[in-house]
Parts: sequence; C-alpha cells; structure tokens
Amino acid sequence: MMKTYKLTAFEANGEKIMDESFQAENDDAAKIEGEKLLSEKDLLEKTHRCTSPSGKLLLFHP
Repeated sequence: MMKTYKLTAFEANGEKIMDESFQAENDDAAKIEGEKLLSEKDLLEKTHRCTSPSGKLLLFHP
C-alpha cells in the first residue's frame, strides 16, 4: 500500500518555496523520490525536509 509523504523546502529567510505531497511504498523509496524531486527543482542545497505519514524525519538539510 502506498503512503503519502510530505516534502518541504525553504529559502534562507524562511520563505517556503516547495510544499508537496507524494506517494511511496516505504520510507526508503520515499527518501529516493524526495531527493529526485529536490534535484529536479534544483533545491538539494536549500533547507529542506521530508517527513513520513507518522511524522518521521526522512530527509533533512539545514
């Protein structure tokens, strides 16, 4: 069963520049998909986080 994960990215001033939900089979797949989405939008170096449906932090870059 697919789960819904949340991916958010911010500018240095705290402005939210990405706020997307996406589906993945599990936490490992969500990490890969989250990094792919960030890379496609050139946001890997921005502050970002990806959380699981249970609130677990999967990706974080300050």
